[in-house]
Amino acid sequence: MSVTNPNITPGVVEATAPAASGKTGLNRFDSPWLNPKFMIGTGLILIIVLMSLLGPLVYDTRKARVASAKLNLPPMWMEKGDAAHPLGTESNGRDMLAVILTGAPRSLLVGVIAATIGTLVGVILGSLAGYLGGWVDNVIRTIADAVITIPSLAVLIVIAAYVKNFELSTMAFILALFAWPAPTRLVRSQVLSLRERGYVRMARLSAVPPIEIMLKEMVPNMLPWLAASLSGNISAAILASARLEALGLGPTRIPTLGMTIFYSIRAAAVIRGMWWWWGFPILILIIIFTGLFLIATGLDEIANPRLRGAR
Repeated sequence: MSVTNPNITPGVVEATAPAASGKTGLNRFDSPWLNPKFMIGTGLILIIVLMSLLGPLVYDTRKARVASAKLNLPPMWMEKGDAAHPLGTESNGRDMLAVILTGAPRSLLVGVIAATIGTLVGVILGSLAGYLGGWVDNVIRTIADAVITIPSLAVLIVIAAYVKNFELSTMAFILALFAWPAPTRLVRSQVLSLRERGYVRMARLSAVPPIEIMLKEMVPNMLPWLAASLSGNISAAILASARLEALGLGPTRIPTLGMTIFYSIRAAAVIRGMWWWWGFPILILIIIFTGLFLIATGLDEIANPRLRGAR
């Protein structure tokens, strides 16, 4: 004779049994790194990176040199277009596709170098200010606040105007001069919060050196946030370099997106209807900014479970 327990609602056992066994079938797809925004943004940036790696293999990037093609050819799908120059040419006889393939990765590289230097300096100074406090905090915070109030674009224009040998590395280091105050302030605020956590207090009571506490206890907990901050700093550095280059204060011998826009402005490409001269560089900049924005937003959601809807 079968006995039925009145305290058990029919169907409950069946509904909860798969969960109890741990075989929900969704564990493989629950990784926070499978964030759609992060994956799409990473894909867009990888396309720009692959330009520098695969571009010379699939297309003759030597056409980016002056007088390497006919002048003022429209894209190949327009009237009088030439299939040998898919995106057309400009008034200096440079192929626009070759200019994009060589200039886009270099513009991205300038932003990466400047933002990486600024973020590293910001992590070091911000960690020291937040953890040590006292006069160290006052000095670092005062200098960072003072630098933030300086109109960086005006100073960068003055510096760039007096630099004789203007290369990509030179521009990156110039941009890095104003890329560290914001990360310093933000890292300082994070460290002020982390130093009150229990594991940090326990490490301090155990006489662990301050440098070891900052490097092994605090910085790893800030890595997703630092990566998101780095993406934003790269966008800011690329925008700053494009501003300088649009004013003609950039490397003249090396194709970049900003210098291409400068040459189009100087040659009145807008008035002449040569939209491909300035349109394609601006489109690539939009793709880069969109990719970096999606990466920063995705990393923010990965680091913060509330933003990705986790319970």
